[in-house]
Amino acid sequence: MSDDRIHTPDETPEQTPTCLLSVIVPARNEADCIAACLQSLIAQSESIFLLGTDWELLVVDDHSTDATASILDSIARSTPGVTVLAARPLPPGWTGKANACHTAASRARGQWLLFTDADTVHQAGSLRRALHEAEKHSASLLSYSPRQLVSGLTQRALMPLIFCELALAYPPAKVSDPSLRLAAANGQFLLFRASAYREIGGHAAVHAAILEDVELASLIKRRKLGLRFRYAPDALAARMYRTTATMLEGWTKNLALLFANSLTLAAWRLLDLALLVLLPILAALYWHSSERAIPWFSAGFLIALFWLRTLWRFYARVAKSNFPFFDCLLSPLALPLFAALLARSGYLHRLGRAIPWKGREYKS
Repeated sequence: MSDDRIHTPDETPEQTPTCLLSVIVPARNEADCIAACLQSLIAQSESIFLLGTDWELLVVDDHSTDATASILDSIARSTPGVTVLAARPLPPGWTGKANACHTAASRARGQWLLFTDADTVHQAGSLRRALHEAEKHSASLLSYSPRQLVSGLTQRALMPLIFCELALAYPPAKVSDPSLRLAAANGQFLLFRASAYREIGGHAAVHAAILEDVELASLIKRRKLGLRFRYAPDALAARMYRTTATMLEGWTKNLALLFANSLTLAAWRLLDLALLVLLPILAALYWHSSERAIPWFSAGFLIALFWLRTLWRFYARVAKSNFPFFDCLLSPLALPLFAALLARSGYLHRLGRAIPWKGREYKS
């Protein structure tokens, strides 16, 4: 790695906007997905004018230990307008992502700053449409929740459960309502008006926050600068986790911070499991009992009706996750795991225990 890639925020003064948009991609150990992300962004040049002149692409290597750095250098050499930066050594009290984003933000020249994760893939023309949407709704922060890509039984069953709870806890309409205090954002796509980003202090203001996206959204909303948040399968897709192990590690880090009542929520999801499993067993046992009443009016029939109602309400809630029908259908299988993750996350955060993530440890 050449020395000219090394840059620390403190060495460079705040940039005066000289282009429309700066796209910033922090990357730590993303060798398996970074190329697809950058290719989808580079392809936006057809709708965002000329890469390197009208907009720029800044990628920050956050001290990766895999092949990420070499992939980035190869892409930067072959694509004018792509700049690869190396994150400064991680300061005490900073999260790695905040440090990487701050590194690029201090260098960015755009009137708008888009922070997007290395695991995202952007649809053609989506950046142009996002800029138009932010202007149309007078939003200083536009955040998209991507279409989530999953693989394997565990991910396909668990992710709908988590995302339906997120949709219920942070309804986009309420998050976007300036009269309400509720704030949320998805760090996979954060489009800021540069002046507003710097007004709230940028990532330096949330440097220790594990959920820096939610904290940034809260700052924007408290300053009444305009927040818009929505589910956006038309704009981008993301594969949050490549393996089950990283998925479990990631949600252990985040769940208790996303849901303040994580232990109570775990209990409710265990109740769902009990009702979904035990009610049909009780109905079958009563139905075959020699002492049951007339079948049509029997307790077994009433139990069956209650179970069907429980099942319907469960799937009506999970459908809010925006996951495919079959993935939602599998979701009851993951109820024990979801409850366990909620309990573990709540336990570790309440005790102030360190939680590992990508080779680092974080405390709330």
